[in-house]
Amino acid sequence: MCGIVGYLGNGDAYPVLIKGLKRLEYRGYDSAGVAILENGDLNLFKCKGKVADLESIVKEDSKTGGIGIGHTRWATHGVPNDVNAHPHLSSDGNLALIHNGIIENYATLKEQLIENGHVFKSETDTEVLIHFIEDVRNKTGLPLFESVRIALSEVHGAYAIVILDKNNPNQLIAARKSSPLVIGVGKDDEYYIASDATPIIEYTKNVVYLNDEEVALMDRKEGLKIVTIHNQSKVPYIQELELKLEAIEKGGYDSFMLKEIHEQPRSIRDSFRGRINLQQGFVKMSGIEQNKDRWVNAQRIIIVACGTSWHAGLVAEYLFEDFARIPVEVEYASEFRYRNPVILPGDIVIAISQSGETADTLAAIELAKERGAYIFGVCNVVGSSISRATHTGAYTHAGPEIGVASTKAFTAQVTVLYQLALAVASARDTIAQERLNRLMAGLNSIPDLIEEVLKTNDAVEKIAAIYKDSTNALYLGRGYTFPVALEGALKLKEISYIHAEGYPAAEMKHGPIALIDEEMPVFVIATQGQSYEKVVSNIQEVKARKGKIIAIVTAGDKVVKELADHVIEIPKTDDSLVPIVAVVPLQLLAYHIAVMRGCNVDQPRNLAKSVTVE
Repeated sequence: MCGIVGYLGNGDAYPVLIKGLKRLEYRGYDSAGVAILENGDLNLFKCKGKVADLESIVKEDSKTGGIGIGHTRWATHGVPNDVNAHPHLSSDGNLALIHNGIIENYATLKEQLIENGHVFKSETDTEVLIHFIEDVRNKTGLPLFESVRIALSEVHGAYAIVILDKNNPNQLIAARKSSPLVIGVGKDDEYYIASDATPIIEYTKNVVYLNDEEVALMDRKEGLKIVTIHNQSKVPYIQELELKLEAIEKGGYDSFMLKEIHEQPRSIRDSFRGRINLQQGFVKMSGIEQNKDRWVNAQRIIIVACGTSWHAGLVAEYLFEDFARIPVEVEYASEFRYRNPVILPGDIVIAISQSGETADTLAAIELAKERGAYIFGVCNVVGSSISRATHTGAYTHAGPEIGVASTKAFTAQVTVLYQLALAVASARDTIAQERLNRLMAGLNSIPDLIEEVLKTNDAVEKIAAIYKDSTNALYLGRGYTFPVALEGALKLKEISYIHAEGYPAAEMKHGPIALIDEEMPVFVIATQGQSYEKVVSNIQEVKARKGKIIAIVTAGDKVVKELADHVIEIPKTDDSLVPIVAVVPLQLLAYHIAVMRGCNVDQPRNLAKSVTVE
């Protein structure tokens, strides 16, 4: 959520800022703005709406200048409007600041500043922050960089900030805590700053990821300097980006979401490439091998995650208990830290996040670490905060996911968790070699199976046309497919704004059955497996109440075909692998319904890709 772009160099800042803000639109936002410094003039433009609206108000003679900052805002403090949009200025108009995150003690700071004569124009915590930095500089007489460091030592909350000083055209200052920020190091003393690497990749592959409570000074004369807010110097660690420019383009698809649905055969294959060895019959996960005793002796696994990642965690609960015989609890990261959880010495905490920046999950990690737990991270973004905060972990290698509604990240997460469960089971000797070989072979075949499922796109689109005007929907699954029901419902509500709920199929009788009538579409994952006959009974109960049945079935199924109004066939695979395959037609279904309803599938309203505030 929110997007930050900054540029300091010998070229014009405006094209870099606008292109960068467009690259960050996937994160979700409701207003946008830029501040550009040229010949001593600070030109500020900001407005409610999209980046295209911002472009329309920027004057031609303000599009030059080699230093600038840009921002897309997802409203927290104050409604979306022109005044609350970033950048915000200091009271003397000399400093401009952009900010992601939330300043928790802003009200106290604001009260003190008002007593000191400061006048505020917006409702934002961000304007309070820049006034506070200004106040510190005025009182101490210190350079801006030192003033920022001192001010931030008194700030509570989360922030990623970039500050521009009208009186110093050779400098930008950036800092972060619990909100991502990356600095690109270009040629000829050029610097690029952004919330993530997508706006930077076309200019440089050399980047520095700021850590929590670090402040960076970018100076065209003095280079890059980093200190902590406690005044400890840090040597900038420059890394090379693995991201490729073509990975963040649509590549001929109508939307990023559709592209990412179709990328799943590739992203899943990349998620197990080099990790499963079919010839020798083992799964290689470095996070297991390096800490084997912890996993072998684990008394309990606690999984913390949010949203779609939480659903992947639910699948993992079945996998670890089935394969490795370790009890598992799956927790909403947003609730975990607030209920005084019991964490024991033998516990392992698995934290799952696509972006690796999810604020609630990071907070859960910190709590678990304080209580002595061993933390294993599963995330997609190399160099992300979670990858640095955990003891060890595994990247999903899904590649950039631009669509806000997660698709390929879910299947890649489940794929990595599947391998993790197999590796732990093998280490604990709780799985027979014959079964291990069979499951590895099954996982290896999944990309090909998904290629087959993607061929059902036209049939799914026809079903979507029938139910696009529904106001409610129910999703049912049992066992391994219950989390798939939850994920299918989430996809529909996220991008089409149709109210949808997922339930264990047997729980339908304990409440949701009251909602079923001839207007209610019920999506059932009814693949052949251990619970097949029970699910068939649940379908009968829906039919008796005139509900419309749309069933995901195993290819060749005859029983459900006779009962359902519509069926979508998927190839047969092991029960434990069904979630990776069965979720794909539900993704397509949500996509087509949303498109038919005129919704923006890549940027659904009110949502953000990376939720970096609690």
